Amino acid sequence: MADTTSPETSGESSGGEQAPLHAAIRCWLARAHPSPRQAESEWANGGVAMLPLGKLFDAVRVPGQLIHAAVGSDDPHTVDEALSNWLRGPVIRDTRIGSGSYYVLVPPDSQWEGPAPRLREGTYLTVPRIGRQMSPVTSWAVPPPRRGQLCDPAHLAALLGTAEPLKAIGP
Repeated sequence: MADTTSPETSGESSGGEQAPLHAAIRCWLARAHPSPRQAESEWANGGVAMLPLGKLFDAVRVPGQLIHAAVGSDDPHTVDEALSNWLRGPVIRDTRIGSGSYYVLVPPDSQWEGPAPRLREGTYLTVPRIGRQMSPVTSWAVPPPRRGQLCDPAHLAALLGTAEPLKAIGP
């Protein structure tokens, strides 16, 4: 299960304080790749790296509409803050289409029985660089708070469980 305690990583910290944390997280993420140096090169050159799932983490692909219904907003800042508070772990937003999809990173050995598909071994995920954003197609909705910290699937299931009842009440 993911550790839910973490140091604050908001904009309140200076860039100098964030650099070692970002480097540690980037190094941890790069270890998911068979050649971590290639992942680092992909981030440096294009802002994203293709990382295989199943070793360090899996991803649950949640349609943007479902996340927005659960959160009660489609404002990116509001959604990011709500996801951070609910999930306390890394979430990637794909911005290529409409409301996009969200990829919630979860431990590979965790149980998932929710309404969204789980992506596992044999799948590659486009993972943005930690720190300054360089990619127009994907970004961190919630960056990893620290290396190794992932989302708890039970928290994701609880959040998504609120989406349908709230949608039924709305106009």
